[in-house]
Amino acid sequence: ATGNFYHTGDRVKIGNTTGDVIDIGVLGTMLMEVDDWIEADLPTGRLVRVANSMVFKEPIFNYSVDFPFLWDRIVFPVKYGTDHRLAREIFTRVLVEVVGEYTEYAKQVWTQIVKKYYIEETMIDPLVTLAFTDNWIELSGRFITDYRTRLRTADKIFTRLLEEIDKTQGQ
Repeated sequence: ATGNFYHTGDRVKIGNTTGDVIDIGVLGTMLMEVDDWIEADLPTGRLVRVANSMVFKEPIFNYSVDFPFLWDRIVFPVKYGTDHRLAREIFTRVLVEVVGEYTEYAKQVWTQIVKKYYIEETMIDPLVTLAFTDNWIELSGRFITDYRTRLRTADKIFTRLLEEIDKTQGQ
């Protein structure tokens, strides 16, 4: 009925609805909705039934199939006059500490994706970039994460950043 676009347990986005597939019937698929007003990849508690005919009408985004990772990005503002080199070094070190082991696993999986779909290699390692805004220097951290633990991973990164910044005693 769903043409193997998704299976029970997958996280999918069908039309405007994102959720975890909890049941696939003959006519419809039941999702445990995530996101919407919560905006944190967490369940809302609402069950949503989607007609299986949607697979022919809308793109189906499957977060679980083949490469169950997402690239995520968090932004860390730093005031002008701060040692931006030190801030970048701390941010990079924290990203590698929090997601480094996971990144190595993702690299192995990505190698299989490249072979299967003949797509280009890409950078999987955490990356910190710098940009200027009107009010601060923006450090942006890009990293790979599990689609189900995005919020917890970001929380670990922010917590570790604050701990490391506290150690600098305002330098």
